[in-house]
Amino acid sequence: MTASAQRISGRGLLPADTTGEVRDRRPHCALLPVGSFEQHGPFLPLTTDTVIACTIAERIAAAHPVLLLPPLTISCSHEHAAWPGTVSISARTLHTVVTDITDSLRRQGIHSLILVNGHGGNYVLRNVVQESGGTGTRMALFPGSADWAAARTRAGAKTSSHSDMHAGEVETSLLLHAHPELVRPGYESAESADCVADEREHLLTLGMSAYTDSGVIGRPSLASARKGRELLAGLAEAFDAYAELFGIKAESHD
Repeated sequence: MTASAQRISGRGLLPADTTGEVRDRRPHCALLPVGSFEQHGPFLPLTTDTVIACTIAERIAAAHPVLLLPPLTISCSHEHAAWPGTVSISARTLHTVVTDITDSLRRQGIHSLILVNGHGGNYVLRNVVQESGGTGTRMALFPGSADWAAARTRAGAKTSSHSDMHAGEVETSLLLHAHPELVRPGYESAESADCVADEREHLLTLGMSAYTDSGVIGRPSLASARKGRELLAGLAEAFDAYAELFGIKAESHD
């Protein structure tokens, strides 16, 4: 086990580094997990996107000398507002928070930031990265659609990314692998758990509730811990291209 792996093993979703450890490591790139606090149907917790973003970021931090930041746990989930528990902030607030974090990192000499996004509704993050050109900080958004596609293929996912939009095969698989204690019983039943809603052209206008009663759009019944393990391994492999782009030397791969 590498030093980086030891830094993140045995703890929850929050980094445990001391300031001295960061000083000695001198990372030039930071990872910021961005999640959400939104409904994920009856089987997954409101924190699902945050848990997934942190799981991916921790896997990357185990193999690369980066500064792992604590997650942003509330983001842009307005399309889920019909369900109890969902909490959102505006796109402009998320933009401002990420920009402020970037500025703070730059002041201490960290000029690269990779946003590890767990919620597809955070469209504004693409603009944040787009606008970073010329600011003195290089930014990227991970995983991209191609990264997810490669990971889905590796895992043998049965549903397409379009059909598997929310709380379906991929998200349930990742939690079954990384945090099985968070998955409630019942996801295994295709009859009661799955919801296919491929025709949803007006989702941003009408919200998720116009297309699903349960909050699920996908097929969680197809999920497995094995798929979750392979999904995570595929994403870790996809990150190698970002590491090369940002000049981050890998320490090891699990």
